[in-house]
Amino acid sequence: MSTAAIQSFLMLGQSNMAGRGDLGVVPDIVHPDILMLRDHGWVPMREPINPDRPFAGVGLAASFAEEFVKADGGRVGLIPCADGGTCLDQWAVGGALYNQALRRARQAQQDSHIVGILWHQGENDSHSQADADAYEEKFTCIMDSLTQKLGLTGVPLVLGEIGEFAGQYQNGRCRFFPLVNAALYRLAQRRPHCAIVSAADLTSRDDLIHFDSPSCRTFGRRYFAAYQRLRAATPC
Repeated sequence: MSTAAIQSFLMLGQSNMAGRGDLGVVPDIVHPDILMLRDHGWVPMREPINPDRPFAGVGLAASFAEEFVKADGGRVGLIPCADGGTCLDQWAVGGALYNQALRRARQAQQDSHIVGILWHQGENDSHSQADADAYEEKFTCIMDSLTQKLGLTGVPLVLGEIGEFAGQYQNGRCRFFPLVNAALYRLAQRRPHCAIVSAADLTSRDDLIHFDSPSCRTFGRRYFAAYQRLRAATPC
């Protein structure tokens, strides 16, 4: 497979970045110019893109990539690094998830150009006020280190809100999610080349924590719109 002119995106975070929408509910997205990274290299994209668990499914990245190809042409590659059920402490600099993301990004950089970072995470940091209050500082440390090591300090970074339905998850287990969302908005305001995507009106699976398949498709398109705005505002 030719890998000429692949523009690629890091997928980071937990299960709502990996994708938990049911397969077969929405039409498959299949396009010869949309690729995903595996240990042996780039392959044509098919969901689940980020098979962190046996029940991984539809996620936001597929519709993001579809919109990218429609707008830009050329080839786009997705670099799956998300891991369900993880908190920011598990993404700490030097830890297993951080090192795995570095390894996969460096693999992708051998034959692609990373042009953006997609992040969705925070449900597991919504269980306690202490974790929610520490979110902005912890995230900044992780992302500053990762982007510096990969030479991606000027690359657009797109964050996503936690869905409002998270407040109903397991009788309020994620009750501090508004504090995490507030931290994400502050990050989008304070970090250069960073934007946040609204989860307004999106719906969950019956578990009240994961976006359902139609909402994943909508969320991915919103992520791309935010990326487009960032790219337009970034000097060449």
